[in-house]
Amino acid sequence: MTVPFRIVIVGGGTAGWMCAAACSAKLDLSRYDVRLIESDEIGTVGVGEATLPQMKDFNDYLGIDEPEFMAATQASFKLGIEFVDWGSIGSRYIHPFGAFGRPIGEAEFFHYWLRARETAGPLSGYCLPIVAAQQNRFDFPAKDAADPKSAFSYAYHFDAFLYARYLRGWSEARGIKRVEGRIVDVAQHPERGDIASVTLASGEAIAADLFIDCSGFRGLLIEQTLETGIEDWSHWLPCDRAMAVPCDSAGELTPYTRSTAREAGWQWRIPLQHRTGNGYVYASHFLSDDEAASLLLSRLDGAAQAEPRGLRFKACKRRKAWNRNVIAMGLAGGFLEPLESTSIYLVQMAVAFLLTLMPGDPEIDPALAREYNRVMDVEYDRIRDFLILHYRATERDDAEIWRYVRAMAIPDSLTDKIERFRHRGHIREYRDGLFGPASWQAVFIGQGIEPVAQDAMADLMPEAALSERLAKLRSLIAETAVGMPKHADTIARFCPAGGSA
Repeated sequence: MTVPFRIVIVGGGTAGWMCAAACSAKLDLSRYDVRLIESDEIGTVGVGEATLPQMKDFNDYLGIDEPEFMAATQASFKLGIEFVDWGSIGSRYIHPFGAFGRPIGEAEFFHYWLRARETAGPLSGYCLPIVAAQQNRFDFPAKDAADPKSAFSYAYHFDAFLYARYLRGWSEARGIKRVEGRIVDVAQHPERGDIASVTLASGEAIAADLFIDCSGFRGLLIEQTLETGIEDWSHWLPCDRAMAVPCDSAGELTPYTRSTAREAGWQWRIPLQHRTGNGYVYASHFLSDDEAASLLLSRLDGAAQAEPRGLRFKACKRRKAWNRNVIAMGLAGGFLEPLESTSIYLVQMAVAFLLTLMPGDPEIDPALAREYNRVMDVEYDRIRDFLILHYRATERDDAEIWRYVRAMAIPDSLTDKIERFRHRGHIREYRDGLFGPASWQAVFIGQGIEPVAQDAMADLMPEAALSERLAKLRSLIAETAVGMPKHADTIARFCPAGGSA
């Protein structure tokens, strides 16, 4: 009889249970023995409750029922992220989960808009998810490519604690073993240095062939034991603290996250069915914890439901996400502030790459770890640059943090991206990495960086024909948005939670 390949996931929370759920759905559990160790004594850190459209892909990949999941996690829909006061005080734009415009010629639509920008109106008017979000409307995307409602996707706002609890029940029902206990000792193989086993406070020792470290910032295995180290990115992303607090819902249920630039960082607003999540991400060098908590409480839409909870972090990436026989996921693998809701996405990608490269022999091929680290490095690096752009592309000089980020040196990869865009609006599209051209276009234009010229192919269309096509498209998008139901009505029909949790 073949001995199963043993996998131990250290830590629950969103990262641990996402990994466990994927293993239960996609691995033959007669060949893989998967256990998750977590302790009710140790709290989990909720990095954020806003996600990206890939979250739906993940749930669909597992076979999770969407209305059931949304009701269980008090979820709402998300069409994008609104950025307020980032480019300058008084400015606002939405980074949408969808395309700008429709194909109207040989060049990309964005370049036709660039050519006609003086008379064409704002770029946002050519993007259905933006126009719908501004009216607090939501409907599901159409499958027919000819339908204007086909040019967008959507994500969720949800309670991360409830999501982890939902995935726990879902995973245990499919054969994942949960072990309650606090790890008090880690044993390494004397020759190889791999992790051999972990010992619980009860005295039980649990051995495995592969360990998944989901222990949060402390990195129990990847850092405290293997001393893997980090790449420190705090000189580019100086925010190192957050205060978080839920409040009562107020006003219409908005289908978008809001990020408002503040005096030492930025404030998030995440609408769920039963409450609104809020947080202030800030640089402790420019603002004290007490000041941050006080300012956050003074800026809530509704009554606070708790005292602000503080988090400490550093913008960084683990030097090796896979080191020896340990793979770090979630906060154990690194941290990038939740400005673009990327934390859960990075867990999802870590899980997906693990399943693709999953070993089946205790003698793990080092080539698997090299490939895993390569692809995770690409994901982190490209998200890092996109986040830095938000800080660098600002005209603000009213506070120390904004003066600092305007003057700081930035990665060469981001400098190249900005220079290409300024020249003629070109954005290199990569096979790997999260954010595509529409995302970069939204932030560049939203924060005041515009090209001096457009793609030459966009000059071929006669001016009158271009004006007519743009007007018709803008009108079509406006009419389509008005015909969509209100976000709250879609929630009530599709996935009402039926009470607070």
